[in-house]
Amino acid sequence: MGLFGKKNRRAVVVGLDGVPHSLVEKLTTDGATPHLAELGQASPFARMTVTLPEISAVSWPSFATGLNPGGHGVFGFTELKAGTYDVRFTSSADVKAPTIWDRLGRVRKRAVVINQPSTYPADAINGSLVAGFVAVDFDRAIMPPPLRAKLRALGYEIDVDTVKCREDHDLLQKQLLSTLAGRRKAAEHLWENEEWDYFEVVVTGTDRLHHYLWDALAEETHPRHAFCLEYYAEVDRFVGEMFARARDAGAAFYLLSDHGFCGVEREAYLNTWLEQEGFLAFDGGKNDSLAALAAGTRAFALDPNRIYVNVAGKYPRGTVRPGDVAAVLAEIKQGLLALSHNGRPVVRKIFHRDEIYDGPYAANGPDLVVVAHPGFDLKAHLGKAEVFAETNLTGMHTYDDAVFWSAEPPPADVEITDLADLVLANY
Repeated sequence: MGLFGKKNRRAVVVGLDGVPHSLVEKLTTDGATPHLAELGQASPFARMTVTLPEISAVSWPSFATGLNPGGHGVFGFTELKAGTYDVRFTSSADVKAPTIWDRLGRVRKRAVVINQPSTYPADAINGSLVAGFVAVDFDRAIMPPPLRAKLRALGYEIDVDTVKCREDHDLLQKQLLSTLAGRRKAAEHLWENEEWDYFEVVVTGTDRLHHYLWDALAEETHPRHAFCLEYYAEVDRFVGEMFARARDAGAAFYLLSDHGFCGVEREAYLNTWLEQEGFLAFDGGKNDSLAALAAGTRAFALDPNRIYVNVAGKYPRGTVRPGDVAAVLAEIKQGLLALSHNGRPVVRKIFHRDEIYDGPYAANGPDLVVVAHPGFDLKAHLGKAEVFAETNLTGMHTYDDAVFWSAEPPPADVEITDLADLVLANY
């Protein structure tokens, strides 16, 4: 018997960032992705719910650890620096629970992990690790160090230039194809040259395509629709290659996304709403930094949809007494549920911290997580004069339309936190 109770074998995981179950169903039905269709004929794709907030920085650690953010410690791409209102980026050091490859490494199993978010800077691993975004230094993204030169020679890129590609969609198309080609070359190299028991590779470009060209993907008359199908054909070919390799190696195969996607109509700014409703105030008339937050503030938001009560004793200029937190939360919740735009309700659900988080780090999480109706992309951006604004993004995340595939159908109502144990059951 293997370590986790079954016959010892290997596992391969392919991640498709931001690919919704509903889109996979459409692409496979339309014949656009024959390799995915072949998987779906063998075993149905499952619609999966992910942890909140529904972003890569949270979802991928939830997959890798099998825990919600209260168990692994990551609640977003950013957090406040201790004892201040200054914002910092989270990193691999913020993932406080062992991952699949950590647990396998403890029993001398080797892993290859390519491009999973929230693994930067890359930690030492029994195998090879290539961190995903946000990774600002190529060398610090790759372990072991000798692998860096090889990946450079292969033309490996961690991500597209998200700033330039947001405006320049010709560049986006070029970089989507080049980053996918680099991902394919890295996977092929490490498959052939690394001894492994666990092999994982994540495609990030699908998320980028959806943010910038969701309308093109959805509308057959859009001038970039043909490219969207071309890109998905390349992604599909890569999935087929990885599945064939797994099958030939006698390894279990899994495919998942970290959240779903839908179209965007408006961005909605939570901090602007909190300011207009009297929950948030700034000193000196400046509202572009939480560092200027005034002492009378009762609540503030962090991206993308996290609301925190400014509790006395917890934050430097906290004014809300612990006994009054529940009343503040109720007032915010009532106001947001009544928020509308052109007669349409904006907020779909609001979750209290203790409804969605448990574990040793749950108290570090937001007091509320706000989930919008499709089309309203919630942000915590500061310095916005109005609550609603148009955006040049065309797609936004959803939390309950992620996709999962395995040869054995997963449990009903599968959640992303179920997957680590499913994978580890192979060993």
